[in-house]
Amino acid sequence: MIVTCVHVKVQPEKIQEFIDAITENHRGSVEEPGNLRFDVLQQADDPARFMIYEAYESEEAVRLHKETAHYLKWRDIVQGYMAEDRFGVRYNVIQPLDRSKW
Repeated sequence: MIVTCVHVKVQPEKIQEFIDAITENHRGSVEEPGNLRFDVLQQADDPARFMIYEAYESEEAVRLHKETAHYLKWRDIVQGYMAEDRFGVRYNVIQPLDRSKW
C-alpha cells in the first residue's frame, strides 16, 4: 500500500474555490481501481491549510491516478490558488495491513 499526505496552503480568498475543486477530485479519486482512501482535511486553526490523505494499493494505482482527467483538471485549476508550493510526504503502512480494514 502507498500512503501519501499532501500538504496544501491556499490563498485565503481562494479557500472555497479550492474546496469546490478538491471535492470534485475526491469524487473521482474514490472511484478509481486501486484507491483505498482519499480523505480531504482542513486544518482547524488555519482554514487555508489542507491535508489530503491518499492511500493506493500500488505504485501503478498511484501512477494511474495522476493520469486521470479529474486529477489533471484539479492540478491545473488549483495551481493559481496556492499560497505556497504543495508537497507530499510518503508513509509506510504499519497497520492495518488487511485491505478489508481500509
